[in-house]
Amino acid sequence: MEAITQSFINEVILWRHQIHSNPETAFEEVSTADFLVSKLESFGLEVHRGLAKTGVVATLNKDSLGKSIALRADMDALDIKEETLLSYSSKNSNKMHACGHDGHMAMLLGAAKLLSQDSSVTGKVHFIFQPAEENVAGGKVMIDDGLFDLIDCDEVYGMHNWPGIEVGVIGVKKGAIMASNDNFEIKLNGASGHAALPHLSNDVISAGCSLVTSLNQIVSRVQNTQVPTVLSVTKIEAGSAYNILPEEIVIWGTVRTFDKKSQDLIEESIEKSINSTCLEYNLKYTFEYNRCYVPTINHAKQTEFSQKIIKKVTQKEALAVIPSMAAEDFGFMLEQKPGCLVWLGNGKNSKSLHNSKYDFNDDALSFGINYWVQLAKEYFVK
Repeated sequence: MEAITQSFINEVILWRHQIHSNPETAFEEVSTADFLVSKLESFGLEVHRGLAKTGVVATLNKDSLGKSIALRADMDALDIKEETLLSYSSKNSNKMHACGHDGHMAMLLGAAKLLSQDSSVTGKVHFIFQPAEENVAGGKVMIDDGLFDLIDCDEVYGMHNWPGIEVGVIGVKKGAIMASNDNFEIKLNGASGHAALPHLSNDVISAGCSLVTSLNQIVSRVQNTQVPTVLSVTKIEAGSAYNILPEEIVIWGTVRTFDKKSQDLIEESIEKSINSTCLEYNLKYTFEYNRCYVPTINHAKQTEFSQKIIKKVTQKEALAVIPSMAAEDFGFMLEQKPGCLVWLGNGKNSKSLHNSKYDFNDDALSFGINYWVQLAKEYFVK
């Protein structure tokens, strides 16, 4: 097996920079998939493509019997104009790898190359490159398209870089580590009219403001304060002129929780608030509540295994992290198979994820690659 030398890391850095320069968003990762396939086939792996349109799955030791493991990286970029001024910055207008998926792919490619050269690894290892993690749950689409019929893995593992955690540190937590992602759309409708004669119309803007205040009290007054929950109103649209009371206001928002009971409670409470507001202002409404991402819940046994690997790779105990209210569609895979998601330190001074000046930290590559390699090797002897 080729060691994790600086020359090898330099090769992986070049891969990462090439991917970063050519970002593609959800279900459009065609060139990205082409690049991945060319590398994976050069390692001698069996490669399958086409799940969730652009997904790629490679397998090491495809004919091996016994238990098997799957390792997953995400592929897609974001609709953001890059402002890093890096020599390898995005060539695609208003598209950017602002969440580190370029690093995730590069690390899994690096691990695939090293493991393919290691004759001691005789078990079956699947490398999942998943499209469309951002916003549209490409992980679920891969599953619906037959991911776990195609690969017979017993356990599945994921990794995400994490700004604020120093390089060389890897964090993890048993149970919920990332939240669900629900969103809602509320439309309040009434009679429009002249702004100087409000008594002849229904003031949907005042009603909307009242409703937002009510919604913001749900988490603090309806939900158990010891259960982490977020409800945020994120967008409001209404009106066309200074002297017209509009007939409609539209309110959008997101809800983040760690369990289905909380999701049910928040959805029910939102509709109660809408009903109350409409009764007060004599309005009609429509309400859509969409459960987009499930919580990412690490399995206990697999988390303990990950903690063991983290200590071996970093020479430190795994960082015990506080769960994030951000969402990750790896949760759908953990509903199907036991496994664990870890957070790889991207540096204390890293820009935040989804920031136009963010960049994956190349100094973290060796830790991520070594984690994947050791995880796969130890899996078949544990």
